Amino acid sequence: MNLHRLVVALERAWDGARLRRRGSGTPEHFRIEPYIGHGGPGGAVVRGRVLDNPMATEAVEDEGIRAAARRTMRHFLTDELPGVPLDVTVGATTVETVTDADGYFLVRVPPAPGALESPWTRGTVALRGDYRGTSGHTAPVDVRVPSADARFGIVSDVDDTILQTGVQRVGRMILQTFTGSSLTRTPFPGAAELYRDLAADVNPVFYVSSSPWNLHTFLVGFLRHRGFPLGPVLLRDLLGTWRGREQKHDRIREVLDLHPDLSFVLIGDSGEHDPEIYADIVREHPGRVLAVYIREVRLDPGDGRVEKVSDAWGPDVPFVLAADTEAVRRHAQELGLL
Repeated sequence: MNLHRLVVALERAWDGARLRRRGSGTPEHFRIEPYIGHGGPGGAVVRGRVLDNPMATEAVEDEGIRAAARRTMRHFLTDELPGVPLDVTVGATTVETVTDADGYFLVRVPPAPGALESPWTRGTVALRGDYRGTSGHTAPVDVRVPSADARFGIVSDVDDTILQTGVQRVGRMILQTFTGSSLTRTPFPGAAELYRDLAADVNPVFYVSSSPWNLHTFLVGFLRHRGFPLGPVLLRDLLGTWRGREQKHDRIREVLDLHPDLSFVLIGDSGEHDPEIYADIVREHPGRVLAVYIREVRLDPGDGRVEKVSDAWGPDVPFVLAADTEAVRRHAQELGLL
């Protein structure tokens, strides 16, 4: 058994023991937490989680490190509710689903011409029937729907792309994650302005990150507070399943498949695997990618890894590797993206 399978097994054992201790009693803080969805000609995708936890408090100005750390820990120390029957309704179409062993649900709502309103369609996620003595719970879900006027979409990483994280310095990254808040974490200079100009109030932005779903509320709060255009924030489970964690490739493919009429700009960083992932997307979707922008954050920029990958897709897709936002802005202006 490899390390990942061992960790998943331990998590499953812990969850099973916790559920046995609680038995079949009524959840004290039953809560449906939908994540921002997205929809288009291919239908709509809605994700979320059902938990037995109260809502975490919102960040406030001038709060201390302890308060921020406690809030972050509440996002990770969750009591997931498996087997919860749900009705997900978007654009007058309802799809039934059930939460998995970790309390997650994922629904693809079939396309219904004219049912989705741009730029946002409001749907609902509702408890279907009774679950261990609780009933009547409903939560709203917002679904981003690009309009016919959109020129292109933007797929962007988060950590070390728009949010200064220091992924390659693990200790620093963990410290910032647990002691910062959506109000105190720092974006890269000029990033919010660049994204607003790329979006131009009509082009959709999809944030795709390897961060865990536990940070969804934090990241949405960060985007709002720092003035980034709001859009779906597609993350992944902290540990995943026996088969492994959901791959970033798959979430980007989901975006391109669900919005077949859009071309895309891909924005990431050199710290982890964005160059390799984006190279695969470029090759798999010829003619769909207008440009690739990679923020240079490597501790060793001379390792040649990014340059080797970018050479693999040829000269047809413009590529910029830059340490600052202004270089990306200049190139985007030259391409007519702004």
